[in-house]
Amino acid sequence: MNGPLEGPGKDSGDAPGTQAEAFTESSGVCPKQRTQSGREEHSDFRAAFDAAPLAMALVTQEGRVLSANRALSALLGSAPASLTTGVLADLLELNLVGRARSAYHEALRGRSDRMCCTRRLKHADGHALWADITVTPTPRGEALVTISDISERRDLQERLRHLQMHDPVTRLPNRSLFFERLGSALDDTATGRTGICYLDLDGFKAINDTLGHRVGDNLLSAVAQRLSRCVEEDGHLVARLGGDEFALLVESSTGTEQLTGLAQRVLRALQHPFDVAGQRLTVSASVGVVEREAEGTNPTELMQAADTTLYWAKADGKARWTLFDPERNAHRMTRQALSSTLRRGVERGEFTLEYQPIVGFEDDAVRGVEALVRWRHPRFGVLGPNQFIGLAEENGAIVPLGRWVLAESCRQARRWMLEHDRTPVFVSVNVAVRQVWDSDLVADVAAILDETRLPPGLLQLELTESAVMGSAGQPLQALRALSDMGIRIAIDDFGTGYSNLAYLSRLPVRALKLDGTFVRGFRSEQHQNPADETIVAALVELAHKLGLTVTAECVEGAAQAERLRRIGCDTGQGWHYAKPMSADRISRLLG
Repeated sequence: MNGPLEGPGKDSGDAPGTQAEAFTESSGVCPKQRTQSGREEHSDFRAAFDAAPLAMALVTQEGRVLSANRALSALLGSAPASLTTGVLADLLELNLVGRARSAYHEALRGRSDRMCCTRRLKHADGHALWADITVTPTPRGEALVTISDISERRDLQERLRHLQMHDPVTRLPNRSLFFERLGSALDDTATGRTGICYLDLDGFKAINDTLGHRVGDNLLSAVAQRLSRCVEEDGHLVARLGGDEFALLVESSTGTEQLTGLAQRVLRALQHPFDVAGQRLTVSASVGVVEREAEGTNPTELMQAADTTLYWAKADGKARWTLFDPERNAHRMTRQALSSTLRRGVERGEFTLEYQPIVGFEDDAVRGVEALVRWRHPRFGVLGPNQFIGLAEENGAIVPLGRWVLAESCRQARRWMLEHDRTPVFVSVNVAVRQVWDSDLVADVAAILDETRLPPGLLQLELTESAVMGSAGQPLQALRALSDMGIRIAIDDFGTGYSNLAYLSRLPVRALKLDGTFVRGFRSEQHQNPADETIVAALVELAHKLGLTVTAECVEGAAQAERLRRIGCDTGQGWHYAKPMSADRISRLLG
């Protein structure tokens, strides 16, 4: 019988293709040698597996534990034998759901290269630990599970996160943690509603500036303690958002009464003096309260509403809470929208003019017209001047808008002059004080008159009484220069301000327009007030003695018109004669 190995070139006598005693092409090792080597390799693997400091387990495709090393036994505090009696996910209490569960089984069955997750595990003695778990499929159809204890790293991360997410002065959650909790509350609230009390300390800045930051920080810390006591029974979140601003988050609110009740508790808690660093200090708080459905809102919107409401609380007198009001907010938003689009509206040609006749009392003839601007807003429709002129004065848009109104009015007055040269009418244009200060009004008017070729006598500029009566310096110089050009200067709404009538003799005024409050007392013979007629008669007589004409505004009936004519008013305007109308209708009226 031949031995297992034969020399080169010698016939073995075995049947071709027999593998029992043949060399393998890849290694040149015979089966007996390979078997012995395999046992050694397995023994080495087993020894390394058991001695490895990393906790490991070999599991089936179904997740049942085939083998676990000593490190895993030590990690979990369980006997090695107990680890090979069940399913790994149950032994570790992984509680995998959704995508994590699917990824785990995909890795067990070799359908993915690897699955990793971090889970909180429980030691046999009851203490918890955090571990990174990795599942890697093997070529033999099993999977190797490695478990790394990351508890110390996790604890360090938690400590760093606590420092990062908490205010060092008050030890309260800071803005970052507050917004994180707010976002979570909006995503998952038991009641479907969420609320915020957003508060700012009244008078804190004065304390901080006069007594120093150390005292200020001590005061903030004391305030934080009182706020925390306000919510300790309910477990609501209290956070310092920065400076002297704090927020209380009610994650699952039950309605506005709960939030306003909390705001009242906060105000009561802060009304008592604070003893800080040997000082007895008193502060109050203004609180903005917002409570709404979580669906359809986001943290930014909710905080914007809270910030707006806090502003209202301060504007309403401080030391109080104010509840968010959608209508009040809509008005504010409308004002902001109008203010931000005023200048672009002028550039886009969204403004138009209407004209209201000014009629002589003696003959009912049209002597002039007042230009009234309208804004055809693409979103809010047609707006009257009372809805945007104040905003235009605030943000400076009144200058380009006023220049456009003046130019358009003069062009139209020139057309009427050419069409009705026998009875030319003047056009009266309102001028804001800011137009005098922020622009060269005299140069603008001169350029427009030159461009439109309108005689200066057919232009009247109206300024309010409060603006004209206090005129000095630049405004007074401008008024005199305009008057010297032949332009009529009129005082609008005369009688509503605290007038120093001596100014009438020094200002280049040609006309007074009586405020409608005087004229309304003339509506009915049955309910007339003799004092109204006495006042108007005295004003008219004074004006005439100073060489001024008088126009009565808001004339709404024939009885009013007759009494004003009898008193001596020169002209009137109001719905008794005509409502504001287009330039074409004025042309037909003049014709």
